Amino acid sequence: MYELVQTGDKSYYINCPAKIGVYDAGDGSVYLIDSGNDKDAGRKVRQILDKNNWHLKGILNTHSNADHIGGNRYLQNQTGCKVFAGGIEAAFTKYPILEPSFLYGGYPCRDLRHKFLLAQDCAVTDFSDESFPREIEIIPLPGHFFDMTGFRLPDQTVFLADCISSKATLEKYAVSFIYDVDAYLKTLDKVEQMEAAFFVPAHAEASGDVKELVQFNRAKVHEIAGRILEICGEPAGFERILQKLFEQYRLVMNFEQYALVGSTVRSYLAWLRDQGRLAVEFEDNLLLWKTVS
Repeated sequence: MYELVQTGDKSYYINCPAKIGVYDAGDGSVYLIDSGNDKDAGRKVRQILDKNNWHLKGILNTHSNADHIGGNRYLQNQTGCKVFAGGIEAAFTKYPILEPSFLYGGYPCRDLRHKFLLAQDCAVTDFSDESFPREIEIIPLPGHFFDMTGFRLPDQTVFLADCISSKATLEKYAVSFIYDVDAYLKTLDKVEQMEAAFFVPAHAEASGDVKELVQFNRAKVHEIAGRILEICGEPAGFERILQKLFEQYRLVMNFEQYALVGSTVRSYLAWLRDQGRLAVEFEDNLLLWKTVS
């Protein structure tokens, strides 16, 4: 864990739970792509930088989930580097309480205010700033989160953030986090058509070809949508739908999974409703979802 792996002339990734990219910009300066999940991850990254005599100029955040920005503050305090983020992700990175608040749908109780969902705040610079390394291409990859982006480095290594999960992860947990199902499926289509020397997903094996994995992720989305439609064959409330999905996929409920999977299920319900495949009705002051025959 935390081994440095080279993928191109100027590209590396640090192999850790959410892979961290390293771009060698020359003259001993580097940029990170994401920073790991906490201060400890930041320390381990700092050790790698020091070992290679690299000066950290900036961190390019793909999105604002805590496991990708958790090392920002430590590394920024230690090196004075800039942290770059764009769109809504910049706001979530600057004000990390937004993540657990969004997931829960209100002020998050203590059970959700921990480092896995609540990173430390840091100063943020927008991608549009003149100090952003312009040789790096910003690739919009919305769906998993609001304004998630990937990055294409000059040697054609592409960092894909969280737009695809590994087969092992999907087989074990089934329901990967998705904010916008329609945008996510369009992102999968986009990634499937991409050409690159090497792809580095944050939560899957780095590879020169990710088409098969993209197809596996797409199939899982449609499988879950199908199960929701089956559950809603009879009018069902959100809690009942969530319970049935946990039972079918043999998931274990806790506060964190309730927030993460629950938010994702709400996104599926919204997508299916917008497609006209689910209808809603109100009965005894309850919102019920019903499959459209």
